[in-house]
This record gives sequence, structure tokens and C-alpha cells, in this order.
Amino acid sequence: MIKNITFTMLALVLFASCVSPKIYKELEDKYANLKQENRKLSDENDVLLNERNAAKNELDQLEMEYDVAVAKRDKLQADYNATKSNFDNLKASYDALEKNSSAAIAENSKKNRELLAQLEAKEQALASENARLQKLKKELEDRSNRVAELEHVIASKDAAMTDLKNAISRALTDFEGKGLTVEQRDGKVYVSMENKLLFNSGSWAVGSEGRKAVQQLGSVLGDNPDIAVLIEGHTDNVPYQGNTQLSGNWDLSTKRATAIVNILRENNNINPENLTAAGRGEFAPVATNDTAEGKAKNRRIEVILTPKLDELSKLLNEN
Repeated sequence: MIKNITFTMLALVLFASCVSPKIYKELEDKYANLKQENRKLSDENDVLLNERNAAKNELDQLEMEYDVAVAKRDKLQADYNATKSNFDNLKASYDALEKNSSAAIAENSKKNRELLAQLEAKEQALASENARLQKLKKELEDRSNRVAELEHVIASKDAAMTDLKNAISRALTDFEGKGLTVEQRDGKVYVSMENKLLFNSGSWAVGSEGRKAVQQLGSVLGDNPDIAVLIEGHTDNVPYQGNTQLSGNWDLSTKRATAIVNILRENNNINPENLTAAGRGEFAPVATNDTAEGKAKNRRIEVILTPKLDELSKLLNEN
């Protein structure tokens, strides 16, 4: 699907003078599908995090039940010990009274039988509680292991994204202060490049300095084949008045995103199936459009890097 979009957008760049509304509508539909797939990945990540939180809540509940079971077992053990001590005292008393009174012997015998019955009942209750305690302990261990596995996989993904972010920052250090930023949030890495680094006004042709930045970014992406790469084009809210064949800012932002994809595709280490080009037009600003500075920040390319969550999905589906 990504290959089809890329070739279609390339055709748009080469034959911009003959673009038909039907073709443009098809591109918009494909972009909507790609946007839906990206949203699905984001939702899946949220579901996995919720699953991890639910597992932790279950673990906390099991730990509480385990503590209650331990307290109950300890109380039964204390009751059993007290009853046995009482029984031992009565037995000693019975032995002492055996020589003196048949009536006392009969009374002690009755109490002994009652105490023996109590001891048997408490032993059964204690055995039952110990069995329940072992079952809870096993469930607690299983749940704890599951939570640990989930947290390990999530931590590994976060660490990998942190390493990726640091690698990109090092690769693009020459472009600091030139409208380029690298951020990590919500488990993703965002590389934002203002248009002043990449394009002339109204153009989707990447300049030499911008091409160098994109190529250096591509060198890092080529070493990370398990990362989904979404390239979004953004504009300010000033209506586009350049090439009459373009429908407006949305079309311009799409062409600019596709231009970045084409540069990344020059790197043979990058899997084209991992690349998605999308135009957002003026509808996702990061600053106000009421000032020149704000408009400059809104005119940008955002490269959004998302880890693939296959390992987490497999782990969740195992249980």
C-alpha cells in the first residue's frame, strides 16, 4: 500500500499539470486509510499500556488476598497452639485426678474428647487454609511474572526509542538552531523540521541543506528496520497562491511530505513498507498563526517514529 502511495505521489509531482480531481480524491482516500492505520497503532499501544495497568491491579489484589490468607493461617496456628496447650494441661490434670475421683476422671475425659474434636477441626481448617494459601501464592507468582514480562518489553521498547532519539540527535547536531528539533513522547520519537530548512516558499523541492539533513536522518533509520516512519507535511493558514494545479495548502503539504519520502527511499537500507507520507495542511498547528514566528513554526515537516508492537501483542495473546 505504501509503495502505491509513493508511486502515485511521485506521478503527481512529475505530471502536476494534468492532475485530475479523481486522482486527487484517490490520494485523499489512501491517506485517510494510512491515517486510520497510524491511529490503530496508537490505539493498540494505549490498549497494551491499559492491559499492563490492569495486570498490575490484579497483582495488587492477589497480594492483598495473600496477606489476608497469611494472617488467617497465622491466627489458626495460634488458636491451634493454644488449644493444644490447654489439652496438654487438662491431660496432666486428668492424670493427677485419676487416682482420686472417678467423677473428675469422667469430666476430664469428656473435656479431652471435646478438645480432641476441636483440635481435629482446627487441623482440617488449617490444612484447608494452607492449601488455599499455596494456590494464591502460585497465582500471585504467575501474575507477578506476567506483569514483569509486560514491563520488561515496554521498558525495552522505551529504551530502544530513547537510543533512537539520541542517535538522531547526534546525527543532526549540525542543524541545531536551524529549525530542527528532536523529541520523545508517548513512546514515539518526533523529528520536526521547519520549512525554512527544507523548502523555498510555495515550493516542494528540497534544498541542498535540507536534503543533507534528511539523508543524515535516513542513515539512522536504515539501522532501525523495526520502526514505522510517518512523514507529515504541515502549512500555516495562509491560502496557497502558487501553482494553479495545486488545490491548496493540503495538496502542498502532501507533496512536501512525499518529497521527503523520496529522499529517504534513496537509502536502500530503509524498507519502503515502513514509510508513509501524509499531508495535514493547516489543520494541526503547533503555534498561533497570528504572528510571523508562529506561522514559521507551523510550516514544517514532522517525522513520527513508532516502534512495532508485535512482541507485546504476542505476549498478551498467550494468556
